Amino acid sequence: MYQKTTLIGHLGRDPEMRFLPSGSPVVRFSLATSDRWTNHDGQPQVRITWWQITTYGKLAEICHQYLHKGARLLVEGRLTADPQTGGPRMWTDSHGQARAAFELIALTVRFLSPRRADQPAIDDAVSEETSHDNQNLI
Repeated sequence: MYQKTTLIGHLGRDPEMRFLPSGSPVVRFSLATSDRWTNHDGQPQVRITWWQITTYGKLAEICHQYLHKGARLLVEGRLTADPQTGGPRMWTDSHGQARAAFELIALTVRFLSPRRADQPAIDDAVSEETSHDNQNLI
């Protein structure tokens, strides 16, 4: 069996880095995707879906170093379900509102936003497979 999910969206906040007990880096960030349409009354409509993205290893380091809130990305990876519900992760926020987020383990991250002036040039597509080869990043 095989699954691959592709998302294009904007970062909701700067990536957060943590480390596994083994010392390997893990970076998480939120990504917003949106659907836009006009309803039958001619009113524009927008539906935003939030995704929690997790990256590991060298890919995590690169995402932490180069991504920033608002950046536009293409992310490919495996969708992970909440083990209890089989669907998105559900919780209640501090205001009592029900919330849900889909979670994705990223295998490839493609930077779609123009690079900032203070960033060195890197290949705009970084994947778990190529992230171990530093020549693909320069």
